[in-house]
Amino acid sequence: MLKHPQFDPVAISVGPLKVHWYGLTYLVGFAVGWWLGKVRARKEWTPLNEQQVGDLLFYIALGVILGGRFGYVVFYNFDQFAADPLWLFRVWEGGMAFHGGLIGVMLAMWWYGRKLGCGFFRIADFVAPLVPVGLGAGRIGNFINGELWGRPTDVPWGMVFPQAPDALARHPSQLYQFALEGVALFAILWLFSSKPRPTMAVSGLFLILYGCFRVIVEFFRQPDPQLGYLAFDWLTMGQLLSLPMVIAGALLMVFAYRGAKS
Repeated sequence: MLKHPQFDPVAISVGPLKVHWYGLTYLVGFAVGWWLGKVRARKEWTPLNEQQVGDLLFYIALGVILGGRFGYVVFYNFDQFAADPLWLFRVWEGGMAFHGGLIGVMLAMWWYGRKLGCGFFRIADFVAPLVPVGLGAGRIGNFINGELWGRPTDVPWGMVFPQAPDALARHPSQLYQFALEGVALFAILWLFSSKPRPTMAVSGLFLILYGCFRVIVEFFRQPDPQLGYLAFDWLTMGQLLSLPMVIAGALLMVFAYRGAKS
């Protein structure tokens, strides 16, 4: 049995100003994504140049923050939102959701692609291999905060999280997500996209892999207390939102390679 290190969530404190580790992990994710985007932009088949990568990243950051907050409120806490709609804007109280952030990023890519006169999926294929960097960084932030812990377990690496309502050893599911959604997803997509692929193929592979990884990890992650299991004593909201991603990704892959052959 291991014990969570109980990191101080505040990384830097200067008077009333406090910078949290969670915010820094997002900053690192965006910075590394920007650098990798500039590297990708040097490929002759990519739709963006190095200058445009920075511009796109700005809109994506807005999409992540606004969409992530909206998704957390609507998908996971709709009852609280219905009782207090202004809670949506109290972002300092915390709460972000990947699936909402994905919607925000898709809208940002659509808007920027339209501005450039470039197809949505060409932008999406460019961005997809960069996304796991931010996902992995965010999961490290979750682990530092000691939040989003896993279900009780007796495995040797089970960890006691002081913030949990009991003293049970639990799966460190944040680290599982870091390994799958961050490291593994990045490695596969980066290698796959290192050569020209049919339009939609990279985006489709991202949706398939993320959806599968998220469904798997949800079996180890403690469901959100306000929702619990949605059905069968195992189905969670994260799984329900991820299954359509897998289906959509498979369809994109089919369309991509059928179109390439025609």
